[in-house]
Amino acid sequence: MPLRIDPISRSHNRRSFDCGITDLNQYLQNTARQQSEKGISRAFVLVEDNNPSEILGFFTLTACEILVEKLPPRFAKKYPMRASAAKIARLAVTRPWHKQGLGTYMMLNAMERVLRVTEHLGVIGFFVDAKNEGAAANYRLFGFIPLPDSSLELFLPIATIRKAFSERGSILGIGFDRHRGRVGPFG
Repeated sequence: MPLRIDPISRSHNRRSFDCGITDLNQYLQNTARQQSEKGISRAFVLVEDNNPSEILGFFTLTACEILVEKLPPRFAKKYPMRASAAKIARLAVTRPWHKQGLGTYMMLNAMERVLRVTEHLGVIGFFVDAKNEGAAANYRLFGFIPLPDSSLELFLPIATIRKAFSERGSILGIGFDRHRGRVGPFG
């Protein structure tokens, strides 16, 4: 089952998406496309090649400015008082596809997109505001570091993403095997 990640468009069926979190469902259904069109954020949807209108998951990326004093001290000393960053504002998977690796697939895609941006813009890191401690724990699995003032605000230095991708290469060769329920290189 080949999957792909596309920018959100009118052709995507946003109404049937249900990740189990009302705020995320409503955002996708009512706001995501409009914010993408206005340049406020960029929403991307995960779909199957053979059914490209049905959304299996989505994420949004946006730019942000960080007050460096919020960073852990070992990072704060490296940067000026304010710095540019990228943020994953939302990430969700529809209920039938929970716990099957799609969130990981989208996160890796988001990281690669942010890494591409750094070729043209200065960005010190990738940030996320986790919805709850369970979500924060998932982000920590990717190397995100909690900010000192809030365990739900997390930071991943660009250098960490760059190193991970240089060691394993682009995720463009990564596929999803539903029968095994995991993401990996499946030729």
